[in-house]
Amino acid sequence: MTTAFDYFLREIRSTLSDAQLPDVDTKGSGALPSVYAVTDLTAASIGSAMAELAALSAETLGHEPSGTVEVDQRLASFWFKGTIQPQGWKLPPVWDDIAGVYPGADGWIRLHTNAPHHRAAVLHVLDCPGNKDAVGAAVARYSIETLEEEVVAAGGCAAAMRSEADWRAHPNGVAITHEPLIDQVENGTSSTARLEPDFSRPLKGLRVLDLTRVLAGPVCTRFLAGWGADVLRLDPLDWEEGIVIPEVVLGKRCARIDLKERSGRATFEQLLADADVLVHGYRADALDRLGVSADARQQIRPGLIDVCLDAYGWTGPWAPRRGFDSLVQMSCGIAHAGMRAVHGHEPLPLPAQALDHATGYLMATATVRALRTRLATATGTRIRCSLARTAYLLMNGPAGNLDDNVVPLNDADWSDGMEATSWGPARRLRPPAAAEGLRMSWDLPAGELGRHAPTWRYL
Repeated sequence: MTTAFDYFLREIRSTLSDAQLPDVDTKGSGALPSVYAVTDLTAASIGSAMAELAALSAETLGHEPSGTVEVDQRLASFWFKGTIQPQGWKLPPVWDDIAGVYPGADGWIRLHTNAPHHRAAVLHVLDCPGNKDAVGAAVARYSIETLEEEVVAAGGCAAAMRSEADWRAHPNGVAITHEPLIDQVENGTSSTARLEPDFSRPLKGLRVLDLTRVLAGPVCTRFLAGWGADVLRLDPLDWEEGIVIPEVVLGKRCARIDLKERSGRATFEQLLADADVLVHGYRADALDRLGVSADARQQIRPGLIDVCLDAYGWTGPWAPRRGFDSLVQMSCGIAHAGMRAVHGHEPLPLPAQALDHATGYLMATATVRALRTRLATATGTRIRCSLARTAYLLMNGPAGNLDDNVVPLNDADWSDGMEATSWGPARRLRPPAAAEGLRMSWDLPAGELGRHAPTWRYL
């Protein structure tokens, strides 16, 4: 009988060209409670990335693929929720104090205000003080779709709650159904990537330029760093992300540049010229406006593996729209389906930021597959993924169970030793997947943004 895990793994693999891959098995018990099969998606997305990595290791080191990839679905579920346990210090708050869901005049809306400019946009539109009571009173007077449109037009982030049926009839929901889960096109040719692999570190020597922030892109690049890639993350001069940073900068060096300034763009282009992979989560037209379009990036680095992330897809009217996991869940019907399933009176999202995490591992899957292609043919690849298309995969898969639960964590679930982060010591969850001879590990502990110079580690 086909399980939900089998379904998701098959759907992920079917969007990529055929290739010999090791089998993927699961272990562990329990699942995250949801109307959707969230844990099966977590295990399948992580397993797909691990299978590609095992195949790459075999090809670069000249041996047969190493047995079966095994995913601990229990640990995978927790990896989609949080991997770090501070020792003697606290993580920053998850949300800004006015972020969250609010009832409007005709339904529910979520406001995403973690970034200062997104918060300012919401308060400008609502014309109210910056506290939750005042925001709630102002939102209550609005039609939710009108407020959504006004906040987005002001440069903010908001999503009205729609049902699945509403989303399927929406022009952007229709467009998503025609987009591939992982979109890939040839991206020119070049010399092969500068890998220096050993059996346990198959991405050693790979240079990955990371322009992503909350949350799917950083999950992708954290995975690549865990197998030896030299990941350099670039952030704007004043950007912060609170609780997310200790989670996702593990293994990375982090620098700051201003891409709006000529000197910043020059630095970026110098780094890009020596990169093997670029991962970015800018809106569809943002890099074009900065003068580094897809064609320009290809000219700077022929044969680049160019990995693009978008919230609402690439072909619909919302392609340029800002978005986050929690907003996409509201837009596409996930939060509405959860509310209906429990006969509740307010939106019920997934038990984890599963769209972000799963999309991150899909990006990693496609990146490693593109690297395999480049090593074989010297051909680069442009890759595109979106949170909304991952949501479509989840919503069209087998049902989940709201009565499910996973066995709580215990001491054996944490890696040996302490991680010396910038904020203090911490424990990190053991990796959720493994293959024979391959063990994920990171060379650098998590640390503050901007603590490194914008240069590659090994010149």
